[in-house]
Amino acid sequence: MGLPEITRERERGRTGGQRLGPPVGSFIRWSAGYPGLNSRKLIGTGRCVKGLYRMGMVAKERKAMMTKVDATVWHKRLGHASSMKLCQIESLNDVSFDFQDNVCDACIKAKHTRSLFQKSSIKTNECFDLIHCDVWGKYRKPTTTHANFFLTIVDDFSRAVWVYLIKHKSEAGDCLMAFHKMVKTQFGKDIKRIRSDNGGEFVSNRMTNFYTEEGILLETTCPHTPQQNGVVERKHRHLLEMARALMFQASLPKRFWGECIQTACYIINRLPSKVIGNKTPYEIVFRKKPDYDRLRVMGCLAYYRSIETNGDKFEFRGRPGVFLGYPQGTKGYKIFDVEHGKIAVSRDVTFVEKVFPFEKLKTNNSNQDLFNVPEEDYEIIFEEPYNSQKATQMDPHGPNIGTEEAPGSGSMADATSPQREGLPIGLDNTRGQPQDFLSPSANDGLDQTPAPTHSLGDDAHETGERVVNEFLSTTRGKRTISQPSYLKEFHVNLPPSVDHTQPVTDQSSSTVHSLANYVSYEKFSNSHKVFLTAITTHNEPKSFHEAMQDENWKLAMKKEIQALEENKTWTLEPLPEGKRAIDSKWVYKLKYKPNGEIERHKARLVAKGYTQMEGVDFHDTFAPVAKLVTVRTLLAVAVKKEWLIHQLDVNNAFLHGDLDEEVYMKIPQGFAKRGETRVCRLRKSLYGLKQASRNWYHKFTSSLVDIGYKQSHADHSLFTFKDGVNFVAILIYVDDVVITGNDATKIQETKQYLDNKFSIKNLGPLKYFLGIEVARTVDGLVLSQRKYTLDLLEDTGMLGCRPSPFPMEQGLKLDNCQESPKVDAQQYRRLIGRLLYLQATRPDIAYSVNLLSQFVSDPREDHLFAAHRILRYLKSSPGQGVFLPKHGGLHLSAFCDADWLGCQLTRRSRTGYLLLLGGAPISWKTKKQSVVSRSSAEAEYRSMASTVSEVIWMRWLLTDLQVVQDQATPIFCDNLAVKHIANNPVFHERTKHVEMDCYFIRERVESKDIFPLHIDTKQQIADLFTKPLGAQHLQILLHKLGVRDLHAPT
Repeated sequence: MGLPEITRERERGRTGGQRLGPPVGSFIRWSAGYPGLNSRKLIGTGRCVKGLYRMGMVAKERKAMMTKVDATVWHKRLGHASSMKLCQIESLNDVSFDFQDNVCDACIKAKHTRSLFQKSSIKTNECFDLIHCDVWGKYRKPTTTHANFFLTIVDDFSRAVWVYLIKHKSEAGDCLMAFHKMVKTQFGKDIKRIRSDNGGEFVSNRMTNFYTEEGILLETTCPHTPQQNGVVERKHRHLLEMARALMFQASLPKRFWGECIQTACYIINRLPSKVIGNKTPYEIVFRKKPDYDRLRVMGCLAYYRSIETNGDKFEFRGRPGVFLGYPQGTKGYKIFDVEHGKIAVSRDVTFVEKVFPFEKLKTNNSNQDLFNVPEEDYEIIFEEPYNSQKATQMDPHGPNIGTEEAPGSGSMADATSPQREGLPIGLDNTRGQPQDFLSPSANDGLDQTPAPTHSLGDDAHETGERVVNEFLSTTRGKRTISQPSYLKEFHVNLPPSVDHTQPVTDQSSSTVHSLANYVSYEKFSNSHKVFLTAITTHNEPKSFHEAMQDENWKLAMKKEIQALEENKTWTLEPLPEGKRAIDSKWVYKLKYKPNGEIERHKARLVAKGYTQMEGVDFHDTFAPVAKLVTVRTLLAVAVKKEWLIHQLDVNNAFLHGDLDEEVYMKIPQGFAKRGETRVCRLRKSLYGLKQASRNWYHKFTSSLVDIGYKQSHADHSLFTFKDGVNFVAILIYVDDVVITGNDATKIQETKQYLDNKFSIKNLGPLKYFLGIEVARTVDGLVLSQRKYTLDLLEDTGMLGCRPSPFPMEQGLKLDNCQESPKVDAQQYRRLIGRLLYLQATRPDIAYSVNLLSQFVSDPREDHLFAAHRILRYLKSSPGQGVFLPKHGGLHLSAFCDADWLGCQLTRRSRTGYLLLLGGAPISWKTKKQSVVSRSSAEAEYRSMASTVSEVIWMRWLLTDLQVVQDQATPIFCDNLAVKHIANNPVFHERTKHVEMDCYFIRERVESKDIFPLHIDTKQQIADLFTKPLGAQHLQILLHKLGVRDLHAPT
């Protein structure tokens, strides 16, 4: 225990001690660390004897413990408290809490914090030695140039800032390359180092190759550690703070946030910074001070000179607008022309800097929609030298803003080619003057006539308001309504009327990537052109309210209700207590004749079966439908044997099924009487019910069996009839029926029987089945999904996109992409689902779609971009499909391949196989294997096992179609080890764990069902299903596969 030191001091000032007694200057000093000073506890009493204090000392009571407890035990008892806290507990003074040598694992796991981020000790000596890059966004509202992101580039030495407005994150790499080229050309310097996060836009294979070729070192941050790229992160905050201030001061709509960001960048480059010694970035980069005379108040009222006078000498020469900043590449100001919805660029501008039109608009409710111009209508227009000939030939789409000065006095630009989001704010190309890459124009520091400075003063404020009010009251409705510029990149179906002797394309399109460049109809007969035009141009309503606008659909709904009532599908009854009625909806479908004419408008009432309760409203629901593999196989056999191929449609098929459960449904939409409380008790099956498909399937099956048809065991939706050499096959997919064979009499008898039994529609020769277009040529059939593809492109807004020569980038490694922003999962799933069905005739996209389908539970932006590339690839050949040749025999062959450890997430391999029937592709598949393979041979062997299973099933199916395979089916594989394992009955360490697959394949080899053959890797067609391919290799394999595009322009 430390004893106090008693001293006497005569000084009256405070010395840090405690006064003990009456004598003036008597203080007590406590030993360092003694707790008595602040505890406010009595520690003893004493008397003053001859100037000294006698303290009565009492020995502290000690507590005896049975055993000595280790400090770590107390640490754990007290909830892993720190050593400092433990030292403050008086009863534990005898315990030493020194944890320097003992590390508590639980504390580290529970209390681990981030280390302090130290300032970088690396200092740059010149501009562009190090640049910091990052992408901001996605912002929900696009800019006037349709950008949702912006790329920020900050030079470490000068703190100069460049901003690129971009539509997609993927464009950041292109902008970075352009910036590097600009630095090299304009400043004669090379970028040495680039610091960024791990975003795919910076670390992709393409960008990595760029860094390597240019000798640039890439420095990336650790995951989820943006502090390591703090320079650009802080600059983002600076840009956004200033942009918001500019926007709020002028009450600008949010669609102008891009202009605010660009203007903020322009200003920041001209503001002093403490980091660079209170100099401006502009001054460091260009070694001269910036000129501030050009600056104006963002969002203020601005009058610019207009030459749209139509030759009238008494027309307005000045047009009001809103100042939106400093454009790049020209000496002028960016003005938003409210009347025409244009963003004009002019150097002859008069500013009223205390008047803000958008702010005034807030209080003018009568003109609330004046500035509400669709943001897609914005178009950059430039002034150009006055030309008397042009004055009489005005552009009908908008004003041509110019000046009457001599040609050399103004800025001249091409109004059709200005770039607005691809170049950074600050890139200028003023002729004959130093380049100013930190500002939108090169006016600073140049010897030229400056734009007139109009200091109108406070007394002009009232005048400005009057002008604005007059302007707001006189400009309503004068703007010509024209097609938005963004629609120029889109096509909407085909023309409503076409000359059926000419190709059905829109040759007048002004789209850069016009659809006419990729779809042609010249190879088809006139009758088939009529059919293609009909199924393309007619639209089906998507809702009940839309259908009610057309008398044809009204009549179709009435006929459907009449047919249901005549068939005694329901009875109207009160809803029993404890029961609930399901709802229904209308589905609309056009049915076509073989010549393309509309056969009928079909309105189908569908019950919302997803609201049914299992065990109450339904029990068993399974009902088989035709496999698409079976459809292709049947058509391949039919065309080789030159059979008739016809199509049937069963009227109200589900109504023929018997309903055993007690199901109640609300009265259909549009047919309930006012005040009606009864509901429909269903007596027969109805479309949409869980059990409807099963009931109809059993009804149809029993009917065919009654007249001698046999059900195939390979596919229960296939029925065959054989009488000597005569053969007929029927394939059913719900209520769509394909009938084919060599016995025309039996086919006609079957049609008549089905019509008497169920009432069918004879649609004639097969042309359109399950969304698949069937085109017959002199040498076979072509199956394509042209309309389905065009509808997909239209629905996703990709009709005007730039086509891609391949569906997926080579070397692209997709994983969960947790650092990539999330996208709308429902939209992504819908897109992938539609692409999966498109594989029915497009084996070239099977691998890409299957890979992307792994991420439907948590899709990210990178996944959506990859899906968009598939759409761009489809744009290049929307009419492409599989070709089923008439010649080539009926021998079955197969190709199999595997991509070892191809999955980035699970390291599982990928199986891919293809089956050909006489050269016709009938079955293909790509799938991730269920287990990890330890070698490439094992992966290939598992792939062969899957292929053998498909081959055995296909041989059974072909036997039912009277195509017996009397020879072993060759299976081509590019791995020699697989062939040796299949042929040699020897197990060893490398194959004993796949013993089941070995036995399965060897038994089939011994039974002469299959035999493996080796093929060179370059000839392996199954490569198409295991990895992304380049354009050239892809086209070679598609040619071997038998893919044809009848719609390709010649």
